[in-house]
Amino acid sequence: MPTLLLRLVGPMQSWGITSRFDQRDTGKEPSKSGVIGILAAAQGINRENWTDLEPLTRLVMAVRHDRPGVPKRDFQTAGGAVTDTIIRADGSPSKDGVVSQRFYLADAAFLVGLECDEQALLEQVHSALQNPAWPLALGRKSYAPSEAIWIEDGLQDSPLRVVLERWPWIASLRKWEDLPDKLLISFESEDGSGVLKMDQPLSSFAERRFGARFVSSEWIPFPQEVPHVST
Repeated sequence: MPTLLLRLVGPMQSWGITSRFDQRDTGKEPSKSGVIGILAAAQGINRENWTDLEPLTRLVMAVRHDRPGVPKRDFQTAGGAVTDTIIRADGSPSKDGVVSQRFYLADAAFLVGLECDEQALLEQVHSALQNPAWPLALGRKSYAPSEAIWIEDGLQDSPLRVVLERWPWIASLRKWEDLPDKLLISFESEDGSGVLKMDQPLSSFAERRFGARFVSSEWIPFPQEVPHVST
């Protein structure tokens, strides 16, 4: 079964699935809804178009943590001007500014694999990622990737697990770091075991309906290829 690989590397990434009002969370790895959003942006699928989005939601996803990243917190303010009126979470109006807490992962690198038995669909997505219709971002519009999400030979005619276990490390080794001897990898569970995540799209992004999926994590040996050492 063919597998498509994505490289998600950037100084800031955010993959929230429980954000409400002025608290914006992030998970420890890319969410399925976030990854599907990247594919939709690459193909120019608008927020109301469920017909073209639905095939993408049937892709099986796995994530390899090549560099887990460091959880960080940022904030944004809204309102505060004399003419501003902000509606609080409880529905009451306020003239005061609102501070929004926004969490993100700093300096993370993830190798994402997508698998299905429709070769043509993966070829279409792979081509779109090389020349995306709209700008691609890592969870939020302002979080641009520092490396191309598209991988030249990222469309592989091998099962998802095999590809992720063998693919070279996508992070760069710093002078003060040692190579890890293992990498964390997360797979969608087939038997209902693992962690429940509510990030499976069930509708267009305009309707914002998401269902459950289960994800199991395990450690795999570090790939044997020698990585690039950054200076």
